[in-house]
Amino acid sequence: MTATSLFYILIAILVINFTIDKILDFLNTKHFDDAIPAELQDVYEKPAYEKSQAYKKTNAKFSNLTCLFSLVLTIVFFFFDGFKLVDEIARNYSTNNIIIALIFFGIIMLGSDILTTPFSYYKTFVIEEKFGFNKTTRKTFIVDKIKGLLMTIVLGGGILALIVWFYQFAGNNFWVYAWALVAVFSVFMNMFYAKLIVPLFNKQTPLEDGELKTAIEKYATKVGFTLKNVFVIDGSKRSTKANAYFSGFGSQKRITLYDTLINDLETDEIVAVLAHEVGHYKRKHIIFNLFSSILLTGFTFWILSLFVSLPIFSEALNVSIPSFHIGLIVFGILYSPISEITGLLMNIVSRKFEYQADNYAKETFGAKPLITSLKKLSKNSLSNLTPHPAYVFMHYSHPTLLKRVQNLNR
Repeated sequence: MTATSLFYILIAILVINFTIDKILDFLNTKHFDDAIPAELQDVYEKPAYEKSQAYKKTNAKFSNLTCLFSLVLTIVFFFFDGFKLVDEIARNYSTNNIIIALIFFGIIMLGSDILTTPFSYYKTFVIEEKFGFNKTTRKTFIVDKIKGLLMTIVLGGGILALIVWFYQFAGNNFWVYAWALVAVFSVFMNMFYAKLIVPLFNKQTPLEDGELKTAIEKYATKVGFTLKNVFVIDGSKRSTKANAYFSGFGSQKRITLYDTLINDLETDEIVAVLAHEVGHYKRKHIIFNLFSSILLTGFTFWILSLFVSLPIFSEALNVSIPSFHIGLIVFGILYSPISEITGLLMNIVSRKFEYQADNYAKETFGAKPLITSLKKLSKNSLSNLTPHPAYVFMHYSHPTLLKRVQNLNR
């Protein structure tokens, strides 16, 4: 294979991925005006359903625009030797490969962020604002951007620097050290993310004594679930959309409830949502997801080690000096079809796990409150009740509301 052939293979992969995604999006849009299934007739009244249809259509058009912009920008970057230019800029500042890699990715990340921020701003302050979701102030938007950038520099830059260092002293065996690093980091973040990262963006407070806390404690005792950490997060600071999630394990496990969730749902509905999250824990889904992610990361690093040092990778991007960071760019694109397949498999497993967690909540607390909570959450977020099956198969990590309600009603 020649470098020119590889170059056009990279372009083809980018275009094919875009085309497949847009075909799926097109199929999905054709179902936006479908009649609401009989089991979900009570989710929307006519005005609310019309609003949800408008929201879906607006987001679909905006997604098409942003994705096309991203594709065109990437292809232009390829054809005008953008990677070569950035590599030369980085090498003007240092001869150290670690520093060069950090500057290289730093320029690309910063440039990408600058170009995409207007789209993010429009999404937040025009689309989300129009449909009544946005609660983010412009100050919060800017501060979030700065904090996110700093976190990427510290965490992302630190991990990248270590991986390049591993590559320098271990050669193609670097993948073992890189895998160990990412595995330890993944476990650490799973345990302490809520304590270390979330407070940088949101305020978390222990759930106050009262009817809800009493109901939660009663349920936890009933199912033999030790739960000392139930927190409320100020999700309403940014959006009216509600959520709840489980994090950590062992002594660090905790349930986090969005304040919007508490405002939107009745006590028994909130406990039902919590029962679903407990179901994930009881069925070992969190451990499975963590370790499957670690194994997949190891596989990816191993494959990377087989190809990253090939000179043709740098030649394909017209970069004269072969390097780890250029090899990483090319590998990332070549690996994307495999990544799509593994992501698809993980979504299939995830949907199965969601059914299992729903069934656990049904068995230990009852189906009705979970069904009403799911319907309310869908209504309040203007969710799509009639997605195309192919779109669901490729992109959904959760079953559709209809499938979940049908499962719970069995």
